[in-house]
Amino acid sequence: MKATRRLTNAVKETYVHGHEKAVLSSHKWRTAQNSAGYLLKFIKPGSKLLDVGCGPGTITCDFAKLVGESGQVVAIDTSTSVLDEAKAVAESQGVSKSILFESENVYELPYEDDTFDIVHAHQVLQHLSDPVSALSEMRRVVKPDGYVGARDADFDAMIWYPLSQEMESWLKLYRKVARDKGGEPDAGRRIYGWAKAAGFSTVDPSVGCWCFTSQEEKEWWGYGWADRVSKTALGSHIVKSGLATQVYSCTYLHIYISIYIYIYLNIH
Repeated sequence: MKATRRLTNAVKETYVHGHEKAVLSSHKWRTAQNSAGYLLKFIKPGSKLLDVGCGPGTITCDFAKLVGESGQVVAIDTSTSVLDEAKAVAESQGVSKSILFESENVYELPYEDDTFDIVHAHQVLQHLSDPVSALSEMRRVVKPDGYVGARDADFDAMIWYPLSQEMESWLKLYRKVARDKGGEPDAGRRIYGWAKAAGFSTVDPSVGCWCFTSQEEKEWWGYGWADRVSKTALGSHIVKSGLATQVYSCTYLHIYISIYIYIYLNIH
């Protein structure tokens, strides 16, 4: 039996990274192919899909192209500013008529039971204080024969070469910051358990990764993260919390120019 909708004052989470330019630049690189490939075989023309935590909408727009004019994508995020970015992306790609953008909270979705064929969440659960409740809501609004797809990072499973003490320090620092804000940076290994706790009877886990090896890729990802630490809400939180000085937070990620593999666990 599915959970019934709970009309309560839902928790409002704070996205630790913020939505500054340095963050959105990374998010806009994401596509359905490189970030939700495991789910694509289930998306058919005419499908109704909910994209939870859509961010700037690049994955969302790819979904809209897959469901076609006979389908619909509903894209939600708690940030109205990032939804404006997503609307602009959808307009530029000619799919705005197929996407409904709404500012909503995953803990209290305003949709009836069994509404969607597919519910998708990319790198959302790691930022939530109660991922099981979020998955329960996603399960409630998906049809009995539908799919919920979630993909999340596992920071402690990330690897790089050459080995670097600076990178180890960065990893330790980021995981502490994420947990201080109520999230779980090692979400990947926990998704299966969270899904079972949320009431899913069938869980099909898989693992994927992003691998950056060319000089261009490494510089884009490395310097991008350096900017995310020094020029965003994440960096401000690090300094205000006394976890690092401004000088350290601005410079340590430049060592990121190395082979880097980003590990995910997917469920659907």
